[in-house]
Amino acid sequence: MVPDTQTPQSRIGQVLQFIHCHLDQPLTVASLAALGGWSRWQFQRVFAAHTGSSVAQYIRELRLSKAAEQLLCTGDRQLDIALSCGFESDISFSRSFRQYFGCSPGQYRNRGLRCHLRAPIPVSPLPAPPTSDSPYRTRIRVESRPAFDVIGLSCQIHGIYSPTPDFAQRVPDLWRRLGTRHSLPEDAARLGVMDVSGDGGDHCFPYWACVEAAAWRDHPPLPRLTVPPQEYAVVPFQGPVAGLEQTLSWFLNQWLPASGYQGCYGFDLEIYPAGARQNIPGNHISVEYWVPIRAAGNRTRPMHQMVK
Repeated sequence: MVPDTQTPQSRIGQVLQFIHCHLDQPLTVASLAALGGWSRWQFQRVFAAHTGSSVAQYIRELRLSKAAEQLLCTGDRQLDIALSCGFESDISFSRSFRQYFGCSPGQYRNRGLRCHLRAPIPVSPLPAPPTSDSPYRTRIRVESRPAFDVIGLSCQIHGIYSPTPDFAQRVPDLWRRLGTRHSLPEDAARLGVMDVSGDGGDHCFPYWACVEAAAWRDHPPLPRLTVPPQEYAVVPFQGPVAGLEQTLSWFLNQWLPASGYQGCYGFDLEIYPAGARQNIPGNHISVEYWVPIRAAGNRTRPMHQMVK
């Protein structure tokens, strides 16, 4: 049991570290509670408050995500992967895998794409995201998207690191123009697509206010863009528009360096729920920000290349 002088946050960090290092072993609520110095009831309440997940859900998602990585990156047998990730049998592993990913382990391996992976919560001391009271609440996940086409309007914007930043005015104006001139499909998500695939030395790049072409039937003759296949870290955000920039800064400076991934040049995505209003100053928004990533060790994208 840890000393009483430790804060609840540091104790949760210790429990998370233990979970991450022992996914191949039995992990019970009782043993983890004892490690943190709580009763079972206290521990489950504290864990949920700090992470937004139940203990069982968090462990299950990490085990399945670790297994999915091994399916893609190794030639190990499915049974060996299942046992190394804490599952008692191939049958229980296959059942849980299908429930979580919507396909069998063999189908996931054959597809060869990272999808719906639960990233471990970093346990090094991280400041909390500006919109959260806990440094563990923002649940980053890793996803792959195949190439897809979007249709909409675009303009050149200067990001926050430009000597003359103008994104705060130009992006809302672009969305207003698109919504005023065209009847957008109500059941389709809205996308902001930022082409930062180049070095962008002048901090100027195209921004697209758009909808996926496949979701916009009988669309007007608008410009079209093809977004190439890419792996992403997905950053969920809810709150005032002004807080999105702070959350992305937290992601870049705190979460990403501890994640085992690196940012890379590509197309950043803002994905808004169907019917949402985009980027109107003062509004509370719900959005997922998709940041192109790759495994650490490859060509990276400098911090200043983060859009806006």
